[in-house]
Formats: sequence, C-alpha cells, structure tokens
Amino acid sequence: MTQTFDQHAATEAYLAALSPAGHAKATAYTQGGHWILLGGAIVTLLVIWIVIRTGVLGRMVDGIERKRAHPVFASFAVAVVFSILTSVLTLPWDVYAHWWREKSYGLTSQSLDGWLTENLIGTLIGAVFSGLFLMALYALIRRAPKTWWAWSGGLAAAFVGLSMVLAPVFIEPIFNKYTPAPPGEVRDAVVALAKEAGVPSDKIYIYNGSKQSNRYTANVSGLFSSARVAMSDVMFAKGADIAEVRGVVGHEMGHYKRGHVLWGAAVISLLVIVMFFLVDRLFPLAARLLGSDAAGISDPAGLPVIFAVLTVLGLLATPVASTLTRIQEADADHFSFVHANEPDGLAKALVKTIEYRADSPSDLEEFIFYDHPSVRHRVEAAMAWKAAHPK
Repeated sequence: MTQTFDQHAATEAYLAALSPAGHAKATAYTQGGHWILLGGAIVTLLVIWIVIRTGVLGRMVDGIERKRAHPVFASFAVAVVFSILTSVLTLPWDVYAHWWREKSYGLTSQSLDGWLTENLIGTLIGAVFSGLFLMALYALIRRAPKTWWAWSGGLAAAFVGLSMVLAPVFIEPIFNKYTPAPPGEVRDAVVALAKEAGVPSDKIYIYNGSKQSNRYTANVSGLFSSARVAMSDVMFAKGADIAEVRGVVGHEMGHYKRGHVLWGAAVISLLVIVMFFLVDRLFPLAARLLGSDAAGISDPAGLPVIFAVLTVLGLLATPVASTLTRIQEADADHFSFVHANEPDGLAKALVKTIEYRADSPSDLEEFIFYDHPSVRHRVEAAMAWKAAHPK
C-alpha cells in the first residue's frame, strides 16, 4: 500500500534538525539584529549631528570657493571627507555590531585586525564611489534645482549598474579568492544543471567565504558578462551533498536567469526618486533641527543633512525593501524547484541557515525585517513542491 507523503510532517522534521537550544540562540540573534538596525540609525544620526556641529564641511567649502575651484571639486571633496569621517566616528559601533556580535554567536572566525583591515579597504573604496555619485548628484541639483529628484533615479540606476559590472572583476577579488569549481562530481552536477537551466556553465565559482563568515551561503553577483554564481567554501565545510549543491545553485541560477539584478536596479531607481523627492521637501526642516548653516540643498556643506533624512527614510522603508527582496528570493526558490528539482536538497541547505535567521518569525516580524522568506515558509514551499512533483 502506497503511503501518502505528509508535507507538513516533513517540514516539521526538517526544522527539528536544529536543537531547541539552537533555535533559541538563532531567535536571540535574529531579534537582536532588529535592534541593531535601529541602533545603527541612531548612531548614524548622532555622528551626523557631531559632524554638523564641528562645521568642518562648511569650512572646507569656504576654502575651496576662495580658491575659485570648480563646484564639482567641492562636492567630490566634501563627499569623500564626509564618508571617511563618518566611518571613523561610527567605527566603535561597527566593531560591536558587525564583528564582536558575529564573533560571540560563532558566525565568524575572523580576527579583529583582519576585520579592521577589510573595513578600512571598504571605507576607502566606498568613499571614492560616494564621491563620484554625489559629485554627479550635486551637478544635477545645480542644473535642475526644482526637478533634480525626478532625474536622480536614472543617476542611481547608472551607478548601481556600474558597480554591479565592476564588483566581480575589481572589488570582490580584493577581499576573497574566487576559483572555478574544480573537476569532479560537484562541478559535473553544476554544469549539467547550468546547461538544463540555460545558464553559462563557466560562471560557477567557489570562494573562500570562511575568511569572513561561518555562514552557509552562496550568491549571484555581476551584470552581463561579469555575472557569476559563487558558493562559499563554508557550504562544503558543513557537508553539503550533491542534492544541496544543486538546490542552492539552482536558486542562485534563478536570480541570474530571471534577471533579478536588473529588476532590483529598476526598483532601487524608483525608490531613490521617491526618497530624494522627500529629501528635497524635508531639507529646510531637517537643516533647522540639526543646526546646519548650509546655504541650501545645493550647498555641499549640507550633505550631512541629506544623509540624516535618508537615514530616517531608509529605516522607515525597511518593510518595503524587505518585501521586494523576499519576492525575488521566493521566485529564485521556485526556479530551483523547477530546474534542479531538489526540494529536499534545498530544504537541507535552508535548515543550515537557521543559526543566523530564525526559522519561524511572526507574520509582522517577517514582513518588516526579513529580506528572505522565513526558513519555515521556504521549507514548506519545498515540501509542497515535492508532494506535487514526486520523482
């Protein structure tokens, strides 16, 4: 007599693979991360207020103007200095939130000096990119003072696209070593899956993600010819079998094949337009509240005010950003089910992510904070697929 597959019991069995103590630890880490999000915004606002009160950016702008330098130089210089200054002032918080806390939960083995070195490199790279973007943004404000925010989305999309193209080639190799998947059973399985899904099979890489994090993860990055799927070596250190690899890589191929990177860039562009529209309207009020003496929104000395408004708006927009990303992740899961047809493999992989993402949040918590569907919902979807598509 054929026994009916119970997808609900199978879901509970997968979630029970982690001990009650492990689930409690994961919940504490995840819910603590929600407070980290709020704390980060408060620290950022405090640092912005300190920078404004020092008047250092205003003096920079005055000095540059006295030398009759082009306004483009002033906006670039101010943006770079502001980026570095805020990074230095927020460093104690960043060490706590992004290194010490990860270390205390066993999610990283990286030393503090290693983390600080990479943080410094990231700060310098970020300062240059910020300087270039804000230089272009201030030029836009000067050229179209009443409608600049409407054009800002295109500018943001251009810079997002540029960073996506450059990241796998020039940025990511600074921090990690990426190598093509070596010959063997794993590579054969990935190549076969890539051919079936219509994804270039030479775009599959393994990188030493364990250098920074003990998280079980993979990702897709790049755009056009630079796009690739990368698996952290942590996957294999934690005993990923072929079914898991196919399930996870199928998910990442879903991001690649379904154009989620381009879709995300378009969404970011729209969100930027809305947020900069609000920045344009709220700038005078925010400047008064923060005590800024900037001449107006076109004055680079007012950059901290713009960032203060964006910080608050970004915090309030968390549910929107989380929801948009969750939609992509669920779509990538579905792609994996269809093309890899490894629901158990993906479920086994998902269970290994519970240690840094509690599996069963409330609907409200998931809506506000989760940029992936909860592990429970994703495993439920995998088991529902398995029930409907038995091998």
